[in-house]
Amino acid sequence: MKLDILAFGAHPDDIELGCGATIAKEVSLGKKVGIVDLTRGELGTRGSAELRMIEANNAAKVLGVSVRENIGFADGFFTNDKKHQLEIIKMIRKYQPDIVLCNAIDDRHIDHGKGSKLVSDACFLSGLVKIETELDGKQQDKWRPKRVYHYIQWKNIEPDFVIDVTGFINKKQAAVLAYSSQFYDPNSKEPESPITSKTFIESINYRARDLGRLIGVEYAEGFTSERYVAAENLSKLI
Repeated sequence: MKLDILAFGAHPDDIELGCGATIAKEVSLGKKVGIVDLTRGELGTRGSAELRMIEANNAAKVLGVSVRENIGFADGFFTNDKKHQLEIIKMIRKYQPDIVLCNAIDDRHIDHGKGSKLVSDACFLSGLVKIETELDGKQQDKWRPKRVYHYIQWKNIEPDFVIDVTGFINKKQAAVLAYSSQFYDPNSKEPESPITSKTFIESINYRARDLGRLIGVEYAEGFTSERYVAAENLSKLI
């Protein structure tokens, strides 16, 4: 299955938090979108890896993506080396996306920056014909995405561009809240973490509203780019 967009996240819920509204909007526009989670989030403070897989599948249904896979790297301990790069390359060549979305280039959680560089490097290597990969017994063709963008996560990184996601923020919040074990629950007896407070959930809406304010729309999500962002002409800019 060829996809228009393939979004990678170090953990289940990274993508929903970082660019869930953008993905929901792209799906509504008829784009085929897929998600690949690098780890099962087994080191998460709350819940379990098994529960998080169920939550991830529920979130995928909310967003309407075509496919969601989990590579099963070690949460907190995966590295940017040949072994891990080849697994990412297999996913890129399998789905042949035009656009790849990946973790923030720098963030509070060490897996986010690592995952960002790992996926970015694999996107380049995937286009080299002399790197051979095989999936399900078949040799894969080389494939390099046209664009690689990084969504914004915990840190307020200055975006290179923003996407108007007005009308899709509720779907993003529903996808995030599909991870009921991970976020605010006044009845939970599990340990607290930086993402379990009520204010964290509120900040999702606030950040999108503030970015929207800056470009004259209701809600927006920000991204950074590895190369200049180009427009066809001035009238294509909001």
